[in-house]
Amino acid sequence: MRTLAAVLALCVTPFMAQAAPAAATAPYERAEYPAPANGIDTRVLANLQERGLKPANPCSDAVFIRRAYLDVIGTLPMPMEVRFFLQDNRPDKRAVLVDGLLARDEFADYWAMKWCDVLRVKAEFPINLWPNAVQAYHRWIHDALRDNMPYDQFAKALLTSSGSNFRAAPVNFYRAIQGRTPEDIAAAVALTFMGTRTAPWSETQKAGMAAFFSRIEYKKTDEWKEEIVCLDPKMPETAFPAMFPDGVTLQIAPDQDPRAVFAAWLVTPDNPWFAKAAVNRVWCWLMGRGIIHEPDDIRPDNPPTNPELLTFLEKELLTSGYDLRHIYRLILNSRTYQQSPIPRGDSPDNETYFACYPVRRLEAEVLIDALNGISGTGETYTSAIPEPFAFIPDDLRTITLADGSTTSAFLEMFGRPSRDTGLESERNNGSTDAQRLYMLNSTAIQKKIENSPRLRTLFQASRGKPHEFIRRVYMNLLSRPPTEGEMDAAMEYSKTKGLGPKQAAADLAWALINSKEFLFRH
Repeated sequence: MRTLAAVLALCVTPFMAQAAPAAATAPYERAEYPAPANGIDTRVLANLQERGLKPANPCSDAVFIRRAYLDVIGTLPMPMEVRFFLQDNRPDKRAVLVDGLLARDEFADYWAMKWCDVLRVKAEFPINLWPNAVQAYHRWIHDALRDNMPYDQFAKALLTSSGSNFRAAPVNFYRAIQGRTPEDIAAAVALTFMGTRTAPWSETQKAGMAAFFSRIEYKKTDEWKEEIVCLDPKMPETAFPAMFPDGVTLQIAPDQDPRAVFAAWLVTPDNPWFAKAAVNRVWCWLMGRGIIHEPDDIRPDNPPTNPELLTFLEKELLTSGYDLRHIYRLILNSRTYQQSPIPRGDSPDNETYFACYPVRRLEAEVLIDALNGISGTGETYTSAIPEPFAFIPDDLRTITLADGSTTSAFLEMFGRPSRDTGLESERNNGSTDAQRLYMLNSTAIQKKIENSPRLRTLFQASRGKPHEFIRRVYMNLLSRPPTEGEMDAAMEYSKTKGLGPKQAAADLAWALINSKEFLFRH
């Protein structure tokens, strides 16, 4: 199997190494966009023209369907879905596809995974939510996304809920913070909902915001690991001062819930942080980097690369009633999102100013799910700690794992975040030598390929027709048919002396799985 190293580069067009010509590059680009530009595109194009950058060509339909599936539901499309989409001649088929993906069950599964990173959903050290609370918290986040809960209501529920962490799931927001001082809580609130870090703030600013969280109390119960999070019932004798992050001071009455006062200020339309942080985070998740980058480092000396675009998205979120799915739809239907990954020019600013779609490696959870889906195999995930011993079924998709403590060697190697801080930088989607060696030499990967029921079915259905098998493997792994050159290279390799058809088939699958086109979203 390892003799295929030389043919690996021939079986997949190295799209990330190409210098894009003005004409469309098959099979990754098309000549024209199928839909008109929207408000995002006018602002991005104006910014590109001002900086002398050229937007990339439109991506092909085959690239778009794979990209949209991975970005919206964290799942590869099935070959039948790809064929149907490629044969569809409706001019609005991309918008129809986007609407369909946003309505699928996997949408909530995948985006719950993303939000659980931000909200630190983890049973064990250093978060210590414990198993029952993790399941309740994850389910609440999942259902809120499934039901498209308005984002302002989502934030207010997390900030103002009281009760048992097993039964009133949103209170786990306060338990999923490493420290329990008002200052620690204020810093987590600012990071999560304002996209900013309090470390550079003055002591007056920190103390003023901490006052809003100074009356939170944690109470133990007789049930194992259960805890009540609530407002301290002992009211202060007099009003006490607090200060919003924008510098406005106020007195909080003894009978007021300071958390509710802060939440009401946070979600007001003129708040300079809340909507901005939300749309910037969504943009980062879909486009690879924030308009303000990092998306949780909003500060005066870290300006947006396109202020007009950020303001436009903020207004769209507000006028839609804090409907985040509206923002997803707006971005996904834009020409900016539907650009080719091949830049027109070699400027290092192409990705910074969104002149092309940024190529980046699949998340650890998405990658292992893709490998398992193609091979028809499962993965064993267990967590020996916490008590009691937790068992995860082999056929459970990794993107649906609730607990950040439940992990595996693969997830650790491929950069799954520990969920300790809520920082976006905890997730590492970079490529390492260890990852490449694992994909090339791992016995586990080899067994997945050689014992794959799905690939065996493809082989049997194409017996005596190597061209057909090659086409089917490309559709299953790369969501597109092979180019003429790729077909010729694979056919030539299959004729290698002493190489049987089954080994040639397994080698082809191994080559494609190790290609950048499979490992990266593009």
